[in-house]
Amino acid sequence: MSGSIEEVKKHVAAYQKVGVTLLVLTGVTVAASYLPTAVPLAIVIALIIATTKGSLVASIFMHLRNERKAIYWALAMTVLFWVFLMFLPLLGQLDHIGVPKTLSNANAPAMHADEEH
Repeated sequence: MSGSIEEVKKHVAAYQKVGVTLLVLTGVTVAASYLPTAVPLAIVIALIIATTKGSLVASIFMHLRNERKAIYWALAMTVLFWVFLMFLPLLGQLDHIGVPKTLSNANAPAMHADEEH
């Protein structure tokens, strides 16, 4: 280790603070699971907590706090791949634009609930 004792103590204190914060956020996650909320809101709450915890781990434990160029590059690549994957299904439909689509059994008689087998 190339640092002085004070520098090592500073890093250890930061690790301990992040560890305690992660422990508290885990408790918040468990407490949030008991909230009587709708599923979409519960998902948003869980994602906010998970994003906070993940960013703490990445920035402190993985030492990415000072790697801004690499982080922005990875973020840009993530956005590009996301856009590509969102438009990929649309690209498969481009050759069918303007072609009327009918169901193979569109002229079949409708079955009522009392006629089912």
